[in-house]
Amino acid sequence: MSIRQSLLAILELGPCYGYQLRLEFERRTAAPSPLNVGQVYATLERLERDGLVTKGETDSAGHVFYEITDTGRRAAREWLTGAVPPPARDELATKLALALTLPGADPAALIAAQRSRATALLAEHLAREPATLAERLVGDALALAAEAELQWLNRCEALLAEAEPYGLDAEPPRRGRPATVALS
Repeated sequence: MSIRQSLLAILELGPCYGYQLRLEFERRTAAPSPLNVGQVYATLERLERDGLVTKGETDSAGHVFYEITDTGRRAAREWLTGAVPPPARDELATKLALALTLPGADPAALIAAQRSRATALLAEHLAREPATLAERLVGDALALAAEAELQWLNRCEALLAEAEPYGLDAEPPRRGRPATVALS
């Protein structure tokens, strides 16, 4: 999730100080875990460095208000209308793939532990009574993700019989870049 872009989008509503942005982020996204206020201020500093926000006025309590720039407004709008890229790596898939191929690893135990966690998360999400539309939206996404994970774990379990651990490649890679082949 892009905290950076989320803060920019909230700043389109008007100037805010860091703690205020933290609370608005949590209120609007039904964040399952609190956002670190230090991360908010560090992000605001980077946004200012990049010309996407400027420091505005300071109130009598010492709160420094940040304002979005036109460049920041364009960046926020592009983010809000663009597709979300997939994660670079799925940690569970990578961990299970390694467990399937490493001698001594127990992929069945990993699947069982992950199934237990996903089942508990699903039950937790289904038991919640959302107070806001944002909470419902986020809760539905988390519940569906847990259901999908459980289905995937079932498929992985069915494939366990085909898993064969193996060692390192017999031919170690040569160091450096491969030699270029001259074309004749």
